[in-house]
Amino acid sequence: MTAPTMAHRLAAEFVGTFLLVFGGCGAAVFAASPGGGKGIGFSGVALAFGLTVLAGVYAFGTISGGHFNPAVTLGAALARRVEWKALPGYWAIQVIGGLAAGAMIYWIASGRPEFTPTGHMAANGYGEHSPFGYSLAAVVIAETLLTFLFLMVILGATDDRAPKGFAGLAIGLMLTLIHLVSIPISNTSVNPARSTGVAFFNGAGAPAQLWVFWLAPLVGAALAGVLYPLLFGRGEELADRPVRDAALES
Repeated sequence: MTAPTMAHRLAAEFVGTFLLVFGGCGAAVFAASPGGGKGIGFSGVALAFGLTVLAGVYAFGTISGGHFNPAVTLGAALARRVEWKALPGYWAIQVIGGLAAGAMIYWIASGRPEFTPTGHMAANGYGEHSPFGYSLAAVVIAETLLTFLFLMVILGATDDRAPKGFAGLAIGLMLTLIHLVSIPISNTSVNPARSTGVAFFNGAGAPAQLWVFWLAPLVGAALAGVLYPLLFGRGEELADRPVRDAALES
């Protein structure tokens, strides 16, 4: 079977990241508490994020690896599951996909009378911009730890030694759990593309705090990418999945 080209892989990462941000953040903006009334709440938003990544991994994982997250790509590169030369393109297209989804959420939400995007675009934040006022230190610890655990689950579920066909389920459930834990802390990032996608539409301090939601997830992912092979060994040198292009195959 012919390996996907880099163009195919980047297209898959764009669509998958768009799906993740639009599905997760869209659920928070449109359905968490519609019109100030009862909605799906934190639990519903957590499930929405989990379902979007589950669907994306099963739909596009065989094409691009199903990262949809710059932190995942970094951890995968460090664990030798994806080639380093793919990282810049993956990061760029993931951010573009997130921004496209943020723009679509903004345009749709603007069709509701009296909607204002300021502070209402599901942005991440700390201090006064945290849902419950958590400090910078608390947010950094939570985002770093949860991204580390997320990558450990991803690397374990996609290991050649893992049962086949269940990776998307494990990853989706883990992302749901992460959101159940950390929506009150930071509105949950663990994904710089997700944070970037809505920050500039949200305003209200979100762009100025965006650095945290790049730094902490990347640190957590890097730790997992280094430690997973050391702790559990390596079942593969480069994943024999869509992360190989024709040059690597040869």
